[in-house]
Amino acid sequence: MPIPFFNRPTKTPISEQETTSNFQVGNLILRILSRLLAIPLFIIIYRLLPSVNVPWHLDKIILFVIIAVALHTIFKFLKKITLWIFTASMIFLLIGSLNNGYGFKSMLQDYVAMIYTMMYDPVPVTLDIAKLKPFPNQRNIRRAIDFTNPKVRDFSLRAVNLHFRQESTSNPYRNLIQCMAVFKEINNHWNYVNDPKSRDYYAKASESVEFLAGDCDDHSTCMAACIKAIGGTTRLVLTTRHLYPELWIGYKKDLEHVNYLVRKILFAEEAGKEALHYHIDEDGKIWINLDYTARYPGGKFMAEEILGILNV
Repeated sequence: MPIPFFNRPTKTPISEQETTSNFQVGNLILRILSRLLAIPLFIIIYRLLPSVNVPWHLDKIILFVIIAVALHTIFKFLKKITLWIFTASMIFLLIGSLNNGYGFKSMLQDYVAMIYTMMYDPVPVTLDIAKLKPFPNQRNIRRAIDFTNPKVRDFSLRAVNLHFRQESTSNPYRNLIQCMAVFKEINNHWNYVNDPKSRDYYAKASESVEFLAGDCDDHSTCMAACIKAIGGTTRLVLTTRHLYPELWIGYKKDLEHVNYLVRKILFAEEAGKEALHYHIDEDGKIWINLDYTARYPGGKFMAEEILGILNV
């Protein structure tokens, strides 16, 4: 029996099916984008709000949902522009990935580092350059930093092969990771020994790498020489009763990545829940503490007045 015309199932035209499919894909992209951007925005806003004791973290859940919905609504209102920007970004990242440039992997590393730094802020420590005095005993200290000595270079290469070799492979911060391998080798074995009474003895780094012992002056010159031997940049900081080395890690844009590297990957056990402390100079360069009292690069600075700085 033939089916009456008015009861026959109607077929959706192919063009309408494609439009519906494109609409669903577009909405999916917008939902993903709104949730990805909601995470850092949530962390920023939540830190600005007063703390409230709410069971099951309902305050966090509600705030995140509100932010995600708001972003999704904005993206839907500007749907065409948002999707065009998204498509162009995907093409850019794809080309970068194929050409070993800035690609999907780099973007993921940036995103993870940004989120981690928002959760665990590095701590800037003010440094009053105007109060600095001429650095004493510069000649003796510079002589002790004999970074061209083969013993110093050999020690640094052994440290680089012992620590973080896998982590430094194909990493844009490879040289910094290698400098931190030197820090780990020296600080793991350093034995503090006083100078002879009534005089300062500045041991050469080539002597110190053999015994890994001495006072704060010897530790500082040893660290500075070993790091300089593999291309790192350090400086020495003089306080009222102490001398310690600092490592240049880059600028503000590098801080998020270094913070993540140190506290999450390289020195997770040593750092624990402690923050990364740093000095920032008048040129915007960021320096972290490499003192023998620090269990990880960027540990707390000595609570003493800084008297002078010697660039190595």
